[in-house]
Amino acid sequence: MEAMYKHLRVSAEESKLKRQFDQKVFVNRSLTLENIKCYGFDMDYTLAVYKSPDYESLGFELIRDRMVSIGYPHELLRYSYDPSFPTRGLVVDTTYGNLLKVDSNGNILVCSHGFYFFKGDDIHKYYPNMFIQRSDTDRFYILNTLFNLSETYLYACLVDFFTRCTRYANLNEGFQHGDLFMSFRSMFQDVRNAMDFIHETETLKERTTKNLEKYVIRDPNLPMLLSRIKQVAKVFLATNSDYNYTEIIMTYLLESNIEPRTPKKEWRSYFDLVVVDTKKPLFFGEGTVLRQVDTNTGKLRIGTYTGDLQHGTVYSGGSSDIVCDLLDVRGKDILYVGDHIFGDILKSKKRQGWKTFLVVPELNNELQVWEERKYLFEELQRLDVLLAETYQHLDTDTQACSDISSIQSRMKVLTYRMDMSYGQMGSLLRSGSRQTLFASQLMRYADLYSSTCLNLLHYPINYLFMAPPVLMPHEVASQTSADVAVPNHAVTNSN
Repeated sequence: MEAMYKHLRVSAEESKLKRQFDQKVFVNRSLTLENIKCYGFDMDYTLAVYKSPDYESLGFELIRDRMVSIGYPHELLRYSYDPSFPTRGLVVDTTYGNLLKVDSNGNILVCSHGFYFFKGDDIHKYYPNMFIQRSDTDRFYILNTLFNLSETYLYACLVDFFTRCTRYANLNEGFQHGDLFMSFRSMFQDVRNAMDFIHETETLKERTTKNLEKYVIRDPNLPMLLSRIKQVAKVFLATNSDYNYTEIIMTYLLESNIEPRTPKKEWRSYFDLVVVDTKKPLFFGEGTVLRQVDTNTGKLRIGTYTGDLQHGTVYSGGSSDIVCDLLDVRGKDILYVGDHIFGDILKSKKRQGWKTFLVVPELNNELQVWEERKYLFEELQRLDVLLAETYQHLDTDTQACSDISSIQSRMKVLTYRMDMSYGQMGSLLRSGSRQTLFASQLMRYADLYSSTCLNLLHYPINYLFMAPPVLMPHEVASQTSADVAVPNHAVTNSN
């Protein structure tokens, strides 16, 4: 690898930077950038990275105030956003009002009711098998996006408030106050409606655009990244945001970062195609009508656009198939970069076969905690080995049961200590030695992932990202037995 860097004349200092964890791009499936003919980018939380926790606090305050305005108790105004509680990938059980962290199969890793965390016996009362049917989407709702963080926390606040409020009787599926019954399901729907309200009325966007420096990260390297990519490949922007908001955000990101004595470029010139109002994930399926946007007024022109690609033109709606046709590229020619594991990554991979790059802004914190606390994980691994050795030589004739209670207790303590290092709900990616649903989806559908798309700047434009080899359990066992057998054989021969 070092020889490759030298061949490309990368300086020693730049090579050193490449080795920094917060600047790395991580690989699930090997990918050669040289083969990519087109790069696609989402905008929100991808090119436009919102400052955390300020932006989530803003969203929380807006939906909290909306809930009070439609009749919820004014006492809710006492709550303020706590970034240490929510994490992405949690599942809301709308029947019992619980927040769940689960693995890829639906096994429960963490369970909270408001801000109270259930232990094993309590969890068994609600979920006897410590398991949920994720396919029951009427009951279980997955909070996968960074936009969901504020509503995740608000829902926990609601459950916490009504559970502790003496005016309301606590029932299995909600709260009773006189003749009024509030189900956990209806409360969650009210939170979802409040979130939709602040987006549809553009309340959140208005507050954001009035104070861009407070809420949006402006990185001077973004124009450099897009310019470098555009020299070797086509580039498109596909965002669910409307044109007017996109214009303000992209102008701020790309036209306010100009170095002195550098010619000013319009933000649209960094892209071969700009599509707004995409309505992802619908965009990756049947899509919607493709229309042109009048960039002077922000209004849509009537009729469906059926012509060729016009550079500098902004389009609304459409589908991923239309984008491919306009840019004359096909599935595996495209690397799509986004932050939404479902709306951006899963759907573009499963329906179109696009190469995928998932932006995970939380990754830097995950890496920092991992580096500081990995000794806990290493001890968990040692206990796993100890458990395996306890049962290794037992067979059907064994009558006595091994006492493993002390090992299991120690493993629970270590898992709890690890989880608390990340936050109240633990890591985005694991609970102890078990991976979360989010982590499993990341590994399955994202070819590449990193804390920011800007980390592509630390790699040559023709770089080969190589995935580490993954062995199946029987292959690991075979390799381990071979490693053990060779030294034994060598000792025998030496005698």
